[in-house]
Amino acid sequence: MEKRRFGKTELSSSVIGFGAWEMSVRQYGHIDVPAATRAVQSAIDYGVTLFDTAETYGPFTSETLLGKALGKRRQDVVLVTKVGFTFSDDPDNPGFKRTADRDSSANNISAHAEGCLKRLRTDVIDLLLVHFHDHHTPHEDTIAGLEALKSAGKIRHYGVSNYDVSMMAACQRHGLLAANQVGYHLFDRRVERAVLPYCRENGIGFMAYGALAFGLLSGAFSPETRFVEWDWRSRGQAFGLPLFERQHFLKALGAVEALKRLAAGYGKSVAQLAIAWLLAQAGVTVALVGMRNEDELKENVAAAEWRLTAEDQAAIGRILVEAAIPAYLDAPIVT
Repeated sequence: MEKRRFGKTELSSSVIGFGAWEMSVRQYGHIDVPAATRAVQSAIDYGVTLFDTAETYGPFTSETLLGKALGKRRQDVVLVTKVGFTFSDDPDNPGFKRTADRDSSANNISAHAEGCLKRLRTDVIDLLLVHFHDHHTPHEDTIAGLEALKSAGKIRHYGVSNYDVSMMAACQRHGLLAANQVGYHLFDRRVERAVLPYCRENGIGFMAYGALAFGLLSGAFSPETRFVEWDWRSRGQAFGLPLFERQHFLKALGAVEALKRLAAGYGKSVAQLAIAWLLAQAGVTVALVGMRNEDELKENVAAAEWRLTAEDQAAIGRILVEAAIPAYLDAPIVT
């Protein structure tokens, strides 16, 4: 599989990354743990070299499951995780507290990185990201904490997630960001306005999460699809956009049907079309895709070999316009 380099660093990985948010328990629908474990092992055999998780996924369950699933093959991959929150101690409330309990301080980052290392069963994290900024810790303090972890040999590289241009610029004054991880897919193109160009022009790797629009572009949903109460999609919003609210959900499904027909003309699936489109966008380093089983893995990995033509991309654009799918270019990313 093609590999791409992360900005100005020596870090590189496969263009498709294994997104492990779906390996969290009670956040992202149901999961067959043995099947997901087999998918992790098979992904490496298929050339996937980057695995992305976070302490908030579960919380903690995704890191724990991924650490076990990788086993001795940990050394064959680029391991990415994210910190920057404090958590509830209430065992009956498995989610994490939200904005008020973000903590981007050096002390919190250092303390939580230790937990990540233990759960992932590793001595070093290849790329540690600050999941969200807390909007009060000076960026200099955040970067100092990351630099200390790097100097101690506990992380190899660091970066951020869900940071806008001004936040990245502030961080860059104190250290070298290897990456910014932000949502990007056919139904959410907010990053095209400023974030993606900034990363491209300033040597920062760009990791696109939600490549399949959190399932919307998988081709697996229908108008009858309903999400269980504890699945975050049941709330309708997807990082500030109404993608799962009923009216928007049905409109998206209409676009997916048209995209399916376009993909079928090449003997491909709509998921493969969505991934190929993402990888064709200048500045994208890695497309993160959830893969719960080996069938999904094989389908998604095959997308890396598909090179869309300018005509293909124009056809995709027409489908989105005809389905009245907005690009949301004027909407800010959720930071």
